[in-house]
Amino acid sequence: MADVEDFDEFYRGSRQRLLGYVYLLTGNLSEAQDAVQEAYIRAWQRWSTVRGHDNPEAWVRMVATRVAINRWRSLRSRARAYLRYGVTTTDTPPPDTDTVEVVAALRRLPEEQRTAIALYYLLGMPVAEVARKTGAPVGTVKARLSRGRAALAQLLSVVEFEEVVDA
Repeated sequence: MADVEDFDEFYRGSRQRLLGYVYLLTGNLSEAQDAVQEAYIRAWQRWSTVRGHDNPEAWVRMVATRVAINRWRSLRSRARAYLRYGVTTTDTPPPDTDTVEVVAALRRLPEEQRTAIALYYLLGMPVAEVARKTGAPVGTVKARLSRGRAALAQLLSVVEFEEVVDA
């Protein structure tokens, strides 16, 4: 219990100075707060050793400085990589209107039916596997699939639904 009180006193007495220092170092209050928080976490984890130093605040200040610098270096390296290699993007076309309509119709189904349909038709799981994954009896899964198909047939034209299922 003495360790906790000792650390709390140390923290209260040094936190503002340390935050001000790291803020001046980084120029970003959020980054400074993160670095200082990380430094105090590390100090707490090693408090039995850190409190024995001549100047524990200097130890925490050094850790906070290193944390802030490492984050800055990481961001700088990432920025250089983006400049050098560019951002890799995949040109994924937007979903077609049929897909949007099917997704909108699926959202209107009860969750159990939607889950059964997704597992069975989209992932290709057998009914027994769907039952195992959902924790429902096989007969219940079959009923959910049947009711879900019927509901989708009403929400969509039957021709559109059959095309999506066959795809």
